[in-house]
Amino acid sequence: MRVYIAMYGVGLGHASRMLLVANDLSHHDVTVQFSSFGDSVNYIKSHGIECFSGPSIDMGWGTDRSFSVKESITKLPKNFRSFLAQLGTEGRNIGNFKPDVVISDTRLSSLLMAKALDVPCITILNQIKLLLSPRLHEFRVARVFEDMLGEILGSLWTRSDSVLIPDLPPPYTLSEQNIWPVGSSINKLRYIGFMAPKPTINEECVNKVAKLLDVTRNKPIVFAHISGPTPTKMIVLKKIMEAVKDNDKIQFVVSEGIPNGDTVPKRIKNGWYFEWCPVRDEIFAMSDLLLTRGGHSTLAQTIQYGNPVITIPIRNHGEQLGNANKIQKIGLGLMLKEKGLKSEDISNAIELVLNDSSFSNNAKMLMDISNKLNGVNNIVNVVRSYC
Repeated sequence: MRVYIAMYGVGLGHASRMLLVANDLSHHDVTVQFSSFGDSVNYIKSHGIECFSGPSIDMGWGTDRSFSVKESITKLPKNFRSFLAQLGTEGRNIGNFKPDVVISDTRLSSLLMAKALDVPCITILNQIKLLLSPRLHEFRVARVFEDMLGEILGSLWTRSDSVLIPDLPPPYTLSEQNIWPVGSSINKLRYIGFMAPKPTINEECVNKVAKLLDVTRNKPIVFAHISGPTPTKMIVLKKIMEAVKDNDKIQFVVSEGIPNGDTVPKRIKNGWYFEWCPVRDEIFAMSDLLLTRGGHSTLAQTIQYGNPVITIPIRNHGEQLGNANKIQKIGLGLMLKEKGLKSEDISNAIELVLNDSSFSNNAKMLMDISNKLNGVNNIVNVVRSYC
């Protein structure tokens, strides 16, 4: 069987979860071909797997490193040309590879070309409705535009043979604001559970990493895992590093998430700093609290390890703001706003979450719900149904 996997290339969340699917498929005599753009291409290749590279499509970022509607509109002509080029590239790739099924992880160009070539397509998606910034939500015309665009995109995504949502079923769906209000797709959605790696790290491995990092298990450990597009990270990382220096009662591990970055940690006051953390799962397992953005894949992994979380979503980034709001709504953690963020805000939030047992109790409850679903296995089963 031949499977073509195409994924959105900004950040590493889509690539990391598709690698899990490809690894599982490899145990079933399946040949996989990847396609992406941006950082994801090098990330896939760093795992020794070939990946077609196509034209990039990205959002616009302002001078303050927040999501910018103005810059995104300015980039529309370029992104439209890139989308048309993607259609041509994906058409050639799919035509040459001749897959039995295409998996599109948030890649509309791949879905459209799969249907044009009469190849079954499975769509993985946790964002149907593109949420505008809170500032624009103050205007009714912007809300109407957001709803109309959501319905148009929903009708396009549902051309897929299956639309699988890698999230918890209602009422615990993290990406509810991006999915639930879209009527054109509601009847075709199937919630399959998270696609983050299931915890498999044993206590011996965790203790080994703790010893290497000289981390004591009787003192709180906070894992600051800041991934995402490079331009958005530096301001938040600076504030986190300031908070780390001022808190002697907590041990910190900070990971910047630089693809192909140095995997050897650097000693900092009260903890360690990684450009790229090769023992992320072990640190997830030993941590008492996660500090992160609002990316869906990282939040999914946080839940699977039973960790409470503090989110600092990218400014004006609708999807991350929606995820972070839901995290706070279900009592899994707190959301901090990047604008005007101070190091003491981070320190105060950490102290509050660590000292309030309701957050850890809710984390354990959601972990139990998550453990009953296996998103990767569910996708593999759907793929194999096309044999």
